[in-house]
Amino acid sequence: MNASVLSYKAELVGVFGYPVAENPTIVMQEAAFRARGLNWRYLNIEVQPEQLADAMRGLRAFNMAGVNLTIPHKVAVIEYLDDLSPAAALIGAVNTVVRAGDRLIGHNTDGQGFVRSVQVEAGVDPRGQRVVFLGAGGAARAMAVEMALAGAAQITIVNRTPERGQPLVDLLRSQTPAQAEFAPWQGRYVVPAATDILVNATSIGLFPNVDETPAVEMESVRPGLLVCDVIPNPPQTAFLRAAQARGARTLDGLGMLVGQGALAFRLWTGQEAPLEVMRRALEEVFGA
Repeated sequence: MNASVLSYKAELVGVFGYPVAENPTIVMQEAAFRARGLNWRYLNIEVQPEQLADAMRGLRAFNMAGVNLTIPHKVAVIEYLDDLSPAAALIGAVNTVVRAGDRLIGHNTDGQGFVRSVQVEAGVDPRGQRVVFLGAGGAARAMAVEMALAGAAQITIVNRTPERGQPLVDLLRSQTPAQAEFAPWQGRYVVPAATDILVNATSIGLFPNVDETPAVEMESVRPGLLVCDVIPNPPQTAFLRAAQARGARTLDGLGMLVGQGALAFRLWTGQEAPLEVMRRALEEVFGA
């Protein structure tokens, strides 16, 4: 072996969030690094809100290649970055940071990961679709924007408070070609008959609360409707099982998780991600 090319230095990436102990991204990213023969490591790093500034300085000091952001840092991190991708600027949130020389660039891959899952795993072209999102948080914002940019014709944001839902509707109306409307979530939501895609963009049903379901009138879920859930753990949520019982087609949250992770992998490494390896790694963890 030529000692002049021997290196024990691993490239570092990871996730900043609070809490992060149960974040499964590490599983699929490290499986992807191994599959591509890359000496990279992914770290789950617990960062409380008041520690974010120090954590971002640490990212620079450690010369990390990048980092993911999860709750509660996706918006707060923006002030510590040098630039944003057009999608991240439009969405107003960042889930992936990439080092470019001395600059840190913020991206948002959540919505693109969801669109890819709809296209590839469900086999549905977003163009012309009428989509209902349950919830108006960060996940809904990213997915709704990207679905609108992908050609969705009509997007309805369903939320309990207009203070969160209406600004997203206003953004969609002003910055994308899609028609958009707000629907108050009062009692059990009745899915309009013309809906093509229904998306649970809330955390309802996430482990350990696996028996919980969004307040939806399931009799309004018709056969052939595509029902999606962003929750990856468990992949087959109680909501998806109830939709299947009504004859609906379903799409679980693993596809979105893998899709957004694959985009981050490519941004960091410059290589295409091994999608099947990443999904299989997550399925083994979740017992899917």
